[in-house]
Amino acid sequence: MKLIRTIAALASAASLLTACGGGSDASKELGLTNPEMRFVHAIAGGPAVDFLVNGAALQTNINYKGVTNFANVNTGQTVVGYSLTGSMTALASGTFPDVAKGHEYTVLAVPGLTAPDIGLIDDPFDKGLLSNSARVRAYNATVNAQNVDFYIVAQGTNINTVGPTLSAVSFKNAVPPSGQDSVYIDGGTYVLIATTASTKTVIFQSAPFSLSNNADWLLTTVPIAGTLSQLLPNQIDVLVAQGGNTSQPAVLLTNTLTGQ
Repeated sequence: MKLIRTIAALASAASLLTACGGGSDASKELGLTNPEMRFVHAIAGGPAVDFLVNGAALQTNINYKGVTNFANVNTGQTVVGYSLTGSMTALASGTFPDVAKGHEYTVLAVPGLTAPDIGLIDDPFDKGLLSNSARVRAYNATVNAQNVDFYIVAQGTNINTVGPTLSAVSFKNAVPPSGQDSVYIDGGTYVLIATTASTKTVIFQSAPFSLSNNADWLLTTVPIAGTLSQLLPNQIDVLVAQGGNTSQPAVLLTNTLTGQ
C-alpha cells in the first residue's frame, strides 16, 4: 500500500508533480494512473505468440526476446496468458488477483521443464516523489543457469569485495519478488556481472552500459543464441526490458566472457 498517497494528494498533487519534473512517475506513485501491463517472450526458440488479457489479445505476434511497451489495462482480477499467434487457446495462463492503479505488471512466457510456463510480476512502483534513481529488477528464465546473483557495478570492480545487487535469482522467479518494489540505483556507467548464486564464480559479464536516471529495467536471463545453448550450463545473455513508452523496449546485453 502506498501510504503517502492521501497525504500527498491533500498537500496538492499538482505542486508535487511539478517538483518531480513532470508527471508520469509521480502520478504512478500517487496511484492516479491506470495500471499498465507488458509482455516478455523468453522461451528460446519458441514460436511467435499473442498476449491475452481476460480472453482477448492485447498485443500480437511477439517473437522470442520480444518485449512490448506497457499498455493500460483495467483494475480488478485479471486473467493473463499467451497463445500461438492467431489462436485463442492459451499455452500457459495465470491470474493477477487485484490489478491496481499506479502499478506496473509484467507477464513473461518462460520455459518449463515439461511445457511452456508463465511468469507474473506485480511492481507496486513505490518510488519516492522526488527520486530520480533508476529502478531495477531481475527474472531468471534459463533452465541452464537456475540460480544466479547479479552485480551492477562500475567497470573494474572486484566483486570479491562487494555483495550482489540482486541475490539468488532462481529459475522462474523475480528478485525483488512480485508485490515488492524494485531496487533503486543511481544513474551512471556500469557493467552487469552474474555469478552462480552464493559464489563469486562469474558466468556472465556485459560490456559497459549507461543506466540513466529514472530508467526502469527488468533484467531477464536468456540462453546465448544457438540451438545447443539451452543445454550447456551457464551459457546466458541478459534481456533488458525497459519501462515507459519507448521505441526500443528491449535491449540484449551479451556475454563478453572469453569462450562463452
